Amino acid sequence: MFIPLTVAVTVTALALAAWCGHAAYRDQPTKDWHFIGMAVVTVLALLQLVVGVVWLARGQEPSDSSVIFVSYLLGAAAAVPAVGFLSLAERTRWGSATVAAGAVVLAVLEVRLYDIWGGGGG
Repeated sequence: MFIPLTVAVTVTALALAAWCGHAAYRDQPTKDWHFIGMAVVTVLALLQLVVGVVWLARGQEPSDSSVIFVSYLLGAAAAVPAVGFLSLAERTRWGSATVAAGAVVLAVLEVRLYDIWGGGGG
């Protein structure tokens, strides 16, 4: 798997989590700038999905099941858009907190993707 892309998705997801967590701390809902940040993270996750599927199509295999790998890729690509839509419905600080939590979930999914591909040494 393309490790620099995985690191980029993880770092941007954690930055989004910190940003939206700070907004929740300040009792602010998600704003337009937050949605731009969510779009950046989502584009990176979608790019990772495409790269992962292309690598599988080229014959490279993860150390675990390919089905599990693709499932995690799909979950990673859907995590931030899902919480983005939820934050639109909840226009309070809890919308920002939801996005922060979803971004942390994405970072954890990225670590798991790295493990599934075989980067965890096992």
